[in-house]
Order: sequence, then C-alpha cells, then structure tokens
Amino acid sequence: MISDGFGPASETFARTYKQYVTKLEYNYVTPLDEILVGSSRTRSFDSLVTDSAAGATAFSCGIKTYNGAIGVNPKKEPCGNILESAKYLGLATGLVATSSITDATPASFSAHVVNRFMESDIAVQQIGDRPLGRQVDLMIGGGRCFFLPNHTAGSCRIDERDLVIESKKRGFKFFSTRKEFDDLEPVENNLPLLGLFTLDNMSYEIDRDPTQEPSLKEMSEKALKFLEAATANSDKGFFLMIEGSNIDNAAHANDPAAHAHEILAYHDTISLVKKYVDEHPGTVMISVSDHETGGLSLARQLTSDYPEYLWYPEPITRVKNSSYVLSQLLLNYWNKDRIEYIKNTIRNGLGIEDFEDYAINWLNESHAQVEYEMFLANMTNFKAQLGWATHGHSSIDVNLYAYGQNTEVLRGNHENTDIGDFITKYLNLDLDFITRKLNSNNDTFHQATDSTHFHGDKFNHHHEIKFGDNHN
Repeated sequence: MISDGFGPASETFARTYKQYVTKLEYNYVTPLDEILVGSSRTRSFDSLVTDSAAGATAFSCGIKTYNGAIGVNPKKEPCGNILESAKYLGLATGLVATSSITDATPASFSAHVVNRFMESDIAVQQIGDRPLGRQVDLMIGGGRCFFLPNHTAGSCRIDERDLVIESKKRGFKFFSTRKEFDDLEPVENNLPLLGLFTLDNMSYEIDRDPTQEPSLKEMSEKALKFLEAATANSDKGFFLMIEGSNIDNAAHANDPAAHAHEILAYHDTISLVKKYVDEHPGTVMISVSDHETGGLSLARQLTSDYPEYLWYPEPITRVKNSSYVLSQLLLNYWNKDRIEYIKNTIRNGLGIEDFEDYAINWLNESHAQVEYEMFLANMTNFKAQLGWATHGHSSIDVNLYAYGQNTEVLRGNHENTDIGDFITKYLNLDLDFITRKLNSNNDTFHQATDSTHFHGDKFNHHHEIKFGDNHN
C-alpha cells in the first residue's frame, strides 16, 4: 500500500484532527501507529527530492532511477517489476488508486516508459499491448480519458484508439459506474477487470458523491474479494498495490481539509487490509510513502512576535469542500453579484465568516484556477496556523509500516529500494529474469517518438466537478 505524499507530520496531523472531531483521548493510536516499524529514505537516482515515478519504480523494480522514469533504469531500459514477476509465477495481480490509473504510481507497476507524462502509452501497455502481454488482472481507479479515442468528449488521447473496446477484446470486463461496481460479484473466472469511474483523478474524499464513486476502502475490498476468488483453487495467491493517491494531490494544493479526509480514508483502508491479513495467514501488508509532499508543519508563525506554541484543528472541521472544487466555482462565475457569490463560497465552503476585504478583492480579480485554489486553501491554513514549505515534494524520510509474518526485517531505516527487495524475496520473485525478457529483442515500446503525446504536469491533473452553482 502506498500513501502518496504522506509524511510523518501528516500522520500526526490526521491523528490530532480525528481526536478533535471525535473527542478521542490524548493517547489514541491510528491503524498505522500500531504497525510502525521504521522509515524509508526517498531520494532518487538524480535528485535528493524524488518524484512519484522514480519513487514508485524504486518499490516496483527495486532500483534507483531518474525523476520521471516509469519502470525504466537510468539508461532508459525497461526493468522487470514485482507485479510482472508475480504474474509470471502464476499469482493474480491488481492495482487500485484514487488517481488516474495511468498516473505515476500505478503506472510504475504496470508499464515501462521513459517519461511519466506518456499516459496514453501507459494505458496501451496496461491493457496488454506490450511485449509480455497483459500483466494486470484488475485495475480500479480513475483516468478513463486515456482510454477514449480523440473524437470522444473528455478524451486525453491524440489518436483514435478506443482502449475500452480494445480492452474488452482482450478479455477485460469494463465498468465505469457505481451501479456496475456494486453489481459485480466475485467468482473464480471473472478476471480481468477494468473499472474507471472518472475521466481523470477521482474526487477528493471530502467532495466524493458516494452514489457516483466508491471510496478507496470500497474499491480495495472489492479488489481483495475478486483476487481471492480468482485464486481460490490455487496455492499462488495474489499481489495487490493500493494507492491513496489523493493524499498527495491535496498536499500539492496545501489543502488541509482535503488532506485530512484523504488520510482518514487511507486509515479506513489500512484497517480493512489488516483484518484481511489476520484472516489469511501468510499474507503481508506493507504501507509506505513514495515521498512527502508540501513540507507540512503543524505550527505557523503569523507575526514577528515570539511564536505561539499551538495550532487549531477546529477551522478545518468547518470546511465542506476541497479548495479545488471551490476554485472551480469562482473560476466559472462572473455575474454582477460575483462579490456576494465569493463571500457565500467562503462562508459555505470554508466555514469562514470573518474574512478581510483584501481577500474578497483578490478573489474578485481574474486568476488561474490553481491560484484561486491555493489562496482558498491558505485561508484555512492561516486560521488553523498550519505551515507548508512548498507546493512540491520534500526529501524527508517517510514512515514505514508493516503487518504480517517476517516483517521484522523491515525495522529501522531503509532505502526505498529495500521495500521492493523485501517483496521480491518474500514471494520468491526473479526480477532479473523479467528484465531480460523485456529487453531480449531490443524493443522500443517504452521510448518516446516524434508523435508521443505528453500529458501536462501535476497541476493540470484534476478532479471532476459533479455539482453546479447551487453550492452557494
């Protein structure tokens, strides 16, 4: 399990937030606190501050590589990964994420490309159009736009390949609605599955409409049931990667409320998987982050006076929507009553009544969506006295959690590549063998060409909005 962008301060933050909201005792421990075993270093091959691509490739291939690399080494050669090796040995395989399924973390377990933004190519590989054929039996998350032909509304592709149709021809059962998800019943021969609920990233937990999108816990529970059913008559078992993707996206925006809700949703999923491990001896769960995002600090000096030793969870409890959703509302409303609309958005969305004129005046000006998003998030941060050092990643070590047999070897401080090495040894995998197979014919399937489409950057990767101006 990968908690993207989740650092030690984020765990303290979420614990304290839950203690405040639910009036828990000071010594409350979260589902993660109970299984803390060590820490993981995060630097990549070419930077002290990793990105998610290099970070996830360290887990999947057990190697250090450059930022932006998806399943390739520093020489830009494909590296065999633990999912592919598990599949070769007969295990069932799965990916669950709240991001686009083509985003860096799930991609690093299911594709090989020289640049993480080659998401159209990643989608092609994920459905099995690649030298080793289909490797993933189950994929659930967002990112449908990379599977739709260019002429289709909402498509992110520049070609006319319809990967939904192609995936069905390759045996996938495709679904994209909550009803279809709920109606799925796990049976022995019901794989492969491909479920994509949104065009891009799935909604933040704080914004999620449960009638439209399942939670991370619900998707993970469904995945566990299907993979267990698929291997019921086998002694091979399965490998499943679950990512709490939007923890990272909220931290990029420095959005404390969205960040808190994403972490608590991840905690719920941890509890689910821990219970599964208890009921299935021999199963092992590892939870680790690829990096920390935002440089979160649970204190903020607001003036030049000697700083106060405190921060306030209460302002975060009043927030009803992510700053991303609220920024979209402001971006798209320019009627004559815009000033009052802005005030109502702040009152109803952030729960802030005592805003200053400069904030209203700034929000009434024309800005980019991401600027509105960051400004709104900072209004809550200011009230809560939370500090953030960056809208990017940081290089601090992240917590390492493990549950199940033989996990005592993970105690202490480890390189991120050690996580992949542990899984390789535990499952008796041979990544070098897979690497040789991938490179045996000097294939160029992983390389960029003159026609390769690179899909934007982090701040162009957004969520869908499912409600209108009635928010106010």
